[in-house]
Amino acid sequence: METLPRETVVDLLEERLREGILAGRYPTGRYLPPERELADGYGVTRTTLKHAFGRLIQAGLLETRHGVGTRVRDYARLGGADLLPMLVRHSPAWIAEVFEVRRGIGALIAERAAAKASDEQRDELRTLLAAVKDADGGDAAQLADVEVHRALARATGNRVYVLLTNTLFNAYLPVRAALVEPFADPDAAHARLAPVVDAVVAGDKAASHSAAEDYLTATERIMLEGLK
Repeated sequence: METLPRETVVDLLEERLREGILAGRYPTGRYLPPERELADGYGVTRTTLKHAFGRLIQAGLLETRHGVGTRVRDYARLGGADLLPMLVRHSPAWIAEVFEVRRGIGALIAERAAAKASDEQRDELRTLLAAVKDADGGDAAQLADVEVHRALARATGNRVYVLLTNTLFNAYLPVRAALVEPFADPDAAHARLAPVVDAVVAGDKAASHSAAEDYLTATERIMLEGLK
């Protein structure tokens, strides 16, 4: 058994402020109320408030100007993909946009992997694909599937594809329990994914692109239907 982490006052305050920012209660470009007023309003100390501010500054949602105050950063214009996990947790509507990018990037990755994969990487892909079929239940199959896609990204030889793949999975993994349907039957999950790996291992770029596009479209449809 695993000990569950306890939420601290800083955790709760960070969550409240983050939701306030993402929901527009604290508009982009506006300064937040003075620290003393904000701390009193939430019933916390200014030290607790500063800790929460620090996390939100690191997350890219706030910025502080010395002697002026703390304001909401224009994260939609200036932010990076690292914000996606936070945005997905805030609103499931982001999932559809994540999937759209997943389709386009995933097909390109498979095509490039077919051209660039080494023999060792092809062997790794076969092993990881087998792990999907051997998984004990949907949750394990879903995580095994993730590892296949990470390996495909590594096989491209392009580290940016690896980081993009990690970012997209980080965005949807926090809500993955609601997206497990395509993996509920590990045999079926394996059968859907196998054409992608087979085409990449064979070095067929066109077939890899097509198979990945078909796979990602099919799993996306199943996942989104499960969310309704």
